[in-house]
Amino acid sequence: MSEISDPTTDPTGSTEDDVTEADPTEVEAAAEVEAASEVNDDADDADDADDDEAAAADTEPDDDADTGSTSLQDRLENEGDIAADYLEELLDIADLDGDLDMDVEGERALVSIVGADLSQLVGERGEVLEALQELTRLAVYRETGERSRLMLDVSGHRAEVRRQLEELAATTAAQVKDTGERVALRAMTPFERKVVHDAVAAAGLSSESEGVEPRRYVVVLPA
Repeated sequence: MSEISDPTTDPTGSTEDDVTEADPTEVEAAAEVEAASEVNDDADDADDADDDEAAAADTEPDDDADTGSTSLQDRLENEGDIAADYLEELLDIADLDGDLDMDVEGERALVSIVGADLSQLVGERGEVLEALQELTRLAVYRETGERSRLMLDVSGHRAEVRRQLEELAATTAAQVKDTGERVALRAMTPFERKVVHDAVAAAGLSSESEGVEPRRYVVVLPA
């Protein structure tokens, strides 16, 4: 099995600061964030199955379906409102200028922070954005009591990562078609793996995820 890397940086890398004394309150808060992150990672890793089931459910429209759709739309819009309020407070505390855009795509609420220079909310490898997304999902969970799959973007970072990953997937799919050999990619986040799975499928091949978090990766399979 061959392995290929791509020009995007690995968002799973992070640095740790030395801590001499831990405040019990901070430890409890960190534990809550970690627990929420584990729950939401499980939800994100099931995105492929969720999307496939949604695409396969081609039923005749009826009153019950309309009511359910409206309820889902309202719930996702509410998630976006809660997230926006939380992020607005965070921006005020950090004394950062940024505008908030909210949207709904499929079964996700999408919230974007746009501004002149918000690189500090992304981080060198996207680790700050990932942490901020988990904190935002936790804020939504505390308000609604329901698990959130909300997607957060800052200054178009995820959009650019998506573009690069789609290019990587297309190049890898072409390589697999030429050689007939499966190719393993670098470790990726659930969001990145979902983008690659979709792009590989669009190229007419199949793929699967292997490994254990945080080193879980995509393998592109020959036809």
